[in-house]
Amino acid sequence: MRPCPAILILAAGASSRMRGRDKLLEEIDGTPLILRAVRAACAVSAEVVVALPKGDRTRSAWLTDSPARLLPVESRAMSASIAAGAAVVAADALMIHLCDMPEIDQAALQTVASAWQAHHADLMQATTPDGRPGHPTVFHRTHFPSLHGLTGDRGAREILKAGAVAPCVLPGLAAVTDLDTPEDWAAWRAENSR
Repeated sequence: MRPCPAILILAAGASSRMRGRDKLLEEIDGTPLILRAVRAACAVSAEVVVALPKGDRTRSAWLTDSPARLLPVESRAMSASIAAGAAVVAADALMIHLCDMPEIDQAALQTVASAWQAHHADLMQATTPDGRPGHPTVFHRTHFPSLHGLTGDRGAREILKAGAVAPCVLPGLAAVTDLDTPEDWAAWRAENSR
């Protein structure tokens, strides 16, 4: 069995569609989303990195007691966070976790990490039970140079498209549920009573 991947939490986005609210400070069961994501990741992996906007104080204030490494990034583009995270981790693999996915909890991260450890693929991607690709994703160190070379706000989907990706099925819509607007949050809370 291979080692657990490091986990990179992407938390440097601008929340631009939230009309003044910060989606990463939205609460689930009384806990801000960013703190919930970091706690879950730290319970799964010994190496957790959180990409945050350079100069941020609001999001990072929730993480002062966390063992995670806080990584300031200049650009709000997803590629900048991924490249910066891949540059600093020591592990042989990197799990990329988008912080705005409320159904990716500790159990989901553990499912992906355990699947990675038991598999021999260079790439892994969480999916829905019907096969829709989503997040988190895992990249072996052999792909780190490609992660360093990413540009723009598309993430690492081109790397995934070019490789043989092992799927990891997560329950329900966990792998594809991300909440970007106040309406998304309201609908999700109404459906989940949270």
